[in-house]
Amino acid sequence: MDLQLKDRTVVVTGASSGVGLATARYLLSEGARVAACARDLGRLTAAFDEFSWADKDSIHLASCDVTDQEATNAFIAGTLDRFGAMDGLVCNAGRSLMATLQETTDQQLRDEFELKIFGVLNMVRSARIALSASAHGSVVNVNAILARQPELRLAATSAARAALLNLTHSLAEDLAKDGTRVNSVLLGLVDTGQWRRRFENAGTDLDYEAWSAEIAGDRGIKLGRFGTAEEVAFHIVCLLSPNSGYTTGATIDVGGGVGRYV
Repeated sequence: MDLQLKDRTVVVTGASSGVGLATARYLLSEGARVAACARDLGRLTAAFDEFSWADKDSIHLASCDVTDQEATNAFIAGTLDRFGAMDGLVCNAGRSLMATLQETTDQQLRDEFELKIFGVLNMVRSARIALSASAHGSVVNVNAILARQPELRLAATSAARAALLNLTHSLAEDLAKDGTRVNSVLLGLVDTGQWRRRFENAGTDLDYEAWSAEIAGDRGIKLGRFGTAEEVAFHIVCLLSPNSGYTTGATIDVGGGVGRYV
């Protein structure tokens, strides 16, 4: 299937690993131009070294703190200087805070909302005019099933994710007048570097596959395993495609059946 992404420009935040990197890989394989950012430019550049098969003229890399409006303005300006236009935005920068409410400080709670809310809002504000100039402007916010199904051990992250889902619906309504679509992908447990690090620190005799399957069973994941970054990236890229031109304000769960809400 032709996703009609060839020569279109897509910005991906948090692109140095995991879902962001997998999304960039998928977009480049479809012939899109990718402007990618992360806080650590060295790590981002090293990650993109694996794309030796891609046209280097189709890649723009930059350091950007998405919680800083001046930084996001500069990143989008640099993208437009490089490629001349912008068609899509993937807001993927994020992390999880494994802590109960009692274990969470006020500053940690503020930091979660700063990243989840302003990390998206700053990028959308910076990119809005450029996206409105595209015939197929699209935003995809990478969120989590926690937005609808909170966990006590991820209390602050759950609350911030719920706020982001609400904000996404508001943005979808607001940006519709520009012709820009806004959608969400809600992910469950995904096999990323974060989980690999937890495995290394777990002190278990199990191998990674058995250890992760045990966690998947404990979390009620019906498919009995973690998802992959590539499985999430597929849905992100499909929502960016002009073939999804009548879809806005929608959410897609990529969680292996962990969602129990109606």
